[in-house]
Amino acid sequence: METAALTKSSRVAEEAIYDETVPAGKGWIHDLKKGQVFRIVDICGNQAADTLFYDSANPSDHYSAARTITEQQNLYLTTGSILRTESGKPLVEIVADTVGRHDTLGGACSSQSNTVRYAHDRANMHNCRDTFMLELAKHGKGFTKRDLLPNVNFFMNVPITAEGGLSFADGISHAGAYVEMVARTDTTVLISNCPQLNNPCSGFHPTPIRLLIWPQ
Repeated sequence: METAALTKSSRVAEEAIYDETVPAGKGWIHDLKKGQVFRIVDICGNQAADTLFYDSANPSDHYSAARTITEQQNLYLTTGSILRTESGKPLVEIVADTVGRHDTLGGACSSQSNTVRYAHDRANMHNCRDTFMLELAKHGKGFTKRDLLPNVNFFMNVPITAEGGLSFADGISHAGAYVEMVARTDTTVLISNCPQLNNPCSGFHPTPIRLLIWPQ
């Protein structure tokens, strides 16, 4: 599938009310208020930011890849994409994107997937699923493993093969690329800045991401 046209934002970092850099392999969880604008920056390029979204008032109504894909009739996310919950409620809308395409199908790496895809000795490698669980435990609100679901992989390139399978390819992102979204409701954002060393999703060399928030 072709990459969508790129769209830049007029917002400047100096006016952000929140600015944090998350190292490779680390996690982040934060509650966005309705109307706030949130940006993820791929600082060095070719990184993967595994991301989940929850309705802050009702966390059991979480991001749904199936509902989002069905509503927009597109496997990939870019400017104009509205990420929806299981019930169809809008969580965030992408308003700027300098990459043009973000993955909805590749999922998050785990101990099990590292073993199956690569080798048995990769089972103990750090992975996104464990990072998700750690951040959810710190956040509270009674989150459990049941609250982990198919996630968005911002900046990750996962083309669909002719046979209908998935392939993990070199990234199409670049240093300083970003995706920016506005919260359509109070939304909890959970990120694992992917530590994957076994495929090109992070260029075999995971790097930090930068997170910024602007007021309503």
